[in-house]
Amino acid sequence: MARVAVLHNTLDFRGGADAVCAHVCEALQERHEVTLFTISATRLSTLNDLFGTAAAVDVRRPPLGDRLAALLSRADDRFGPQLALRSALLTRWFRRHAAEFDLAVSTANEFALPLPSVQYVHFPQFNTDVPGPDGAHDGGPSNRLWTRVAGLADRNLPGTATLVANSGYTAAHVDARYGERPAVLHPPVDPIPGAPWDERERGVVAAGRIAPDNRTLDAVRIVDGVRERGVDLHLHLVGSTAEAYRSYVQEVTDAAAARSYVSLHTEVSRDRLEELLGSHRYGLNTKHGEHFGMALAEYVAAGMVAFAHDSGGQREVVDGAADRLFDSVPEAVDRVVDAVESGATPRLPADRFGVDRFHRRVRELVADRVA
Repeated sequence: MARVAVLHNTLDFRGGADAVCAHVCEALQERHEVTLFTISATRLSTLNDLFGTAAAVDVRRPPLGDRLAALLSRADDRFGPQLALRSALLTRWFRRHAAEFDLAVSTANEFALPLPSVQYVHFPQFNTDVPGPDGAHDGGPSNRLWTRVAGLADRNLPGTATLVANSGYTAAHVDARYGERPAVLHPPVDPIPGAPWDERERGVVAAGRIAPDNRTLDAVRIVDGVRERGVDLHLHLVGSTAEAYRSYVQEVTDAAAARSYVSLHTEVSRDRLEELLGSHRYGLNTKHGEHFGMALAEYVAAGMVAFAHDSGGQREVVDGAADRLFDSVPEAVDRVVDAVESGATPRLPADRFGVDRFHRRVRELVADRVA
């Protein structure tokens, strides 16, 4: 048994990265002494309810952690998610406690840590001024500052770190910034029980955080366009709402209220989410440049026909199928209409991202690092 610290910058966005954090804690807790370090107001039990996990580990927050998390969330609504800032602060705080542990596991991207580590990268958070494999970059003075504070300005990750990425897309971006290409370990998504295809509703589910970067309103526009083409589909918007996105959440709430065929479900239980996925035919992911796409993978796991923007790691989730990918709202309308009118059915296996596979590999990575 090893003393393992899990580092996660914040649980407050309640998205795919947070699901990975909860699953890592669950995968390790029976074999190791696990402590989660985070700057969050959200409790781990909330993630268990959202993601169907059973993580029950010690959680440490910095002094005045709830107040700090609340301040950062209020700033996020105006300036966008400040994940690099949170991670830099978490790094500085954790270093004071690192000697208590045998190993660290980051579930929130890359860190410069003074002990052996396994680092799960959803997308690199520092050195964002370095162009990615597609030549794009989004660097700014604030990220350069947080990169220095985090100890990664030299673009050298610790030699004692084992790197893992959530997709080949993310792995290529890590390689571009740090000269190391991580192995790929897709996030955990178990098959979701569902009704036979003929008994499912001809409706669309768009799940995930209600947030600007998820482009939740694009899902509304797409279904508007589908209905204008004479195809009678309804839409369920299903997702968590964080204080950081309160302005956008209000826009989405207003859009749903103005349409009889759009239903908004916030903070639903895992059972209710699975009920919606398993009873509908189509799943829609509108985020651009998704690093993997947990919601998209859940559509596949629920036996739905899944559509996604043609960018990022979500291409891997749908196996690069051109008739399931779109570049714009009008093209998404075409894809959905064609699928409905042609009677398209799911082509991908529901168990391709199983939880057991993920848990087993996480335990192997930790065992290799502490051996």
